[in-house]
Amino acid sequence: MELKGKRVLVVGLGKSGLAAAQFLKERGACVTVSDARPAMLIAELPSLLEQGISVEAGSHGLLTFRRQDLIVVSPGVPSSTPELAQVRALGMRIIGELELGAQYLQGEIIAITGSNGKTTTTSLVGEILRAAGKPTLVGGNIGRPVTAMVLESVELSELGRRSGQAADPSVAHQDDKSTVWSVLEVSSFQLETIEAFKPRIAMVLNITPDHLDRHGSFEAYAAAKARITENQTAENYLVLNGENKAAQMVAANTKAQIYWFSSRRPIKQGVFVHGESILFVPKEGAVAEPVMPVVEVPLAGSHNLENVLAAVCAARLAGVPSETIRAAVAAFKAVEHRLEFVREVRGVSYYNDSKATNVDATEKAIAAFDGGVHVILGGKDKDSDYSTLTPLLRDRVKTVITIGSAAEKIERQLAGVVKIESAETLQRAVARAEELAVAGDTVLLAPACASFDQFANYEERGRVFKDLVQAL
Repeated sequence: MELKGKRVLVVGLGKSGLAAAQFLKERGACVTVSDARPAMLIAELPSLLEQGISVEAGSHGLLTFRRQDLIVVSPGVPSSTPELAQVRALGMRIIGELELGAQYLQGEIIAITGSNGKTTTTSLVGEILRAAGKPTLVGGNIGRPVTAMVLESVELSELGRRSGQAADPSVAHQDDKSTVWSVLEVSSFQLETIEAFKPRIAMVLNITPDHLDRHGSFEAYAAAKARITENQTAENYLVLNGENKAAQMVAANTKAQIYWFSSRRPIKQGVFVHGESILFVPKEGAVAEPVMPVVEVPLAGSHNLENVLAAVCAARLAGVPSETIRAAVAAFKAVEHRLEFVREVRGVSYYNDSKATNVDATEKAIAAFDGGVHVILGGKDKDSDYSTLTPLLRDRVKTVITIGSAAEKIERQLAGVVKIESAETLQRAVARAEELAVAGDTVLLAPACASFDQFANYEERGRVFKDLVQAL
């Protein structure tokens, strides 16, 4: 994509929007940024103007949109935004930061999507590849925006070429130590705006109801997730959850080689659990290869076992030997804010799962404990159905403590199921949980909601929770 001299508008200036604007300016584009929320631009305004980037704040001007050669939209900006809808109808090109950055990344891409488990799996795949000595970058929807990864990918690729580590292309399956691997967590919001995005290995961990307030229906949400494979060819790989129906349906619309993972049954091609072992089948009809014992998986919960299976499959497809995978998985630590143990206070264990931003994630978090749970629910509702939590709440939860703007809806849908207390704020919720819990109980932050009513993001919510627990 030739950018020099092109007029490019970046819509939405969160972390990825800012990275995209700087990336475009460095490549000679005439860049304008537009954000309807003026507060988002206050801190960055001097730097943007100093770089020669034009700024439109407080509203979107249709004329500004129509004057561009290209529009780059941030994930947080809905595609239904009126100005975007109007210029799209005029045939203007609109892409996302993921599409922009991926076109410049050197090496190979592993892209991981799913309603839950993306961050853990992405981080684990990155750790395994690094343990194998492969030049590896991790980012996307976590950590670094894709455009901020480009320069390092170029530098690592050039370093590999100079060191003469490239594999002999005439030797099949030879490990290429010079290939740069970019492991990207990708969201449905990012996948909405792809054009040619084509990962070497695409992974769909699961698809369960989430972001229905943005996508409008579960079908539209699932379709956005499925776009991860739309440009793949027979030379690429698609890794799917064999126990998730919506993920299984993605297989019908791909040209890639399909690999499955399952914690419940043997499969013909991919990774599964047999007895107490994790096995990998490289090709249908091949002998299953032992990778590691299940007991060595350090992460709690059946959902984390699925994440490990998916990561094992991707790593084997990337050429990592089983012994390296085994050691890397055993050494892996839980991702911050994802079923993260905080501390024990007077026999009560406190866990931070602030990243449980939908009902399915909260179900998985509660299921990781046998009982005696006091769970903190609430935040900004995403058009979710909290009544699906009923069986788990009855079986394992002593108290639901609600916070945030979704509290009233949660209390209404769960009335009569379990003891419910309204705390309004996270500070009050932690204080009340401390009063209610006895030795042997667990206090779990697993909100099933977005954080934006009271916090900037789920990370801030998790950090506040941990600070409150540390202060007990």
